[in-house]
Amino acid sequence: MAAVALERRGIDTAGVTARPFLKWAGGKSQLLPELVRRSPRRIETYYEPFLGGAALFFALSSDPERAPRRAVLNDLNGQLMTTYGVVRDEPEALVAALERLQEQYACADDAGRAALYYRIRDEHRRAAGVEIAARVIFLNKTCFNGLFRVNRRGEFNVPFGRYKSPRILDREGLLAASQALRGVELRSADFEGACADAGSGDFVYFDPPFHPLSATSNFTAYTERDFGRAEQIRLKRCIDGLTSRGVAVMLSNSPHPWIRGGYEFAGYDIDEVQARRAINSRGDGRGPIGEILVSNQPLILALENEVEPEPVLQVR
Repeated sequence: MAAVALERRGIDTAGVTARPFLKWAGGKSQLLPELVRRSPRRIETYYEPFLGGAALFFALSSDPERAPRRAVLNDLNGQLMTTYGVVRDEPEALVAALERLQEQYACADDAGRAALYYRIRDEHRRAAGVEIAARVIFLNKTCFNGLFRVNRRGEFNVPFGRYKSPRILDREGLLAASQALRGVELRSADFEGACADAGSGDFVYFDPPFHPLSATSNFTAYTERDFGRAEQIRLKRCIDGLTSRGVAVMLSNSPHPWIRGGYEFAGYDIDEVQARRAINSRGDGRGPIGEILVSNQPLILALENEVEPEPVLQVR
């Protein structure tokens, strides 16, 4: 019904591939070939506990050879998951709300655009449903550097970006994303709870806030909670638990020696790759940066060959 209604509004999605509709710090669009290549060819249920921009989910769902039979997408950021729910269930209402915001932005002068931005930003506690989704997308497209950051109270606090012609509304992209999200289970829970029911034949991709390589590179403010060393240790134990029961896992993280050493010691496969970061307050900080991809590769290979995986990794 949503697709028909949107088609009546002149929105043509023929040939449009689902892709991230939000710009996200640490987004994985740059690394999709590497991530897809390392993903199982047959996936019963795909889990992504740190969803962000969902680049890998959209890529897998559009791949006939790797599309999972079922998907569970999760993020502790409640506003983000509300946005995904609205994109999935109410795309027509969302398109209408974004049309209004785009028109207001286009018709205003510089001062008016800034005033509109800060008014929308301050509506945090009054918005609900479609309003939340429209607000998240609008702020993402018009804030400084496309950065999602919240303070300790969970309030979005990024300043105005002063863009001349931001694409606030991408009709075709939103509908393609809505179609890809149909039937997908959306959660907003801690990462352990998000994949607690994963079993053999499933695939979990973790893309947590990266462990900082230096004090100046420390950014984990996607929610009001920090994701520090204790959380990284808890994540490692979660991955160990999934591995011990035959779940294929892949993790993206920084190449910090403490992170790399912990997974190497436990016997996981580790590859370092280079990705270009588009979100940085300084232009010279947007070049290639290394990150590691950690996987329990023998389990992934077992899933591809449709054989019963053996406990090949020693969990320490």
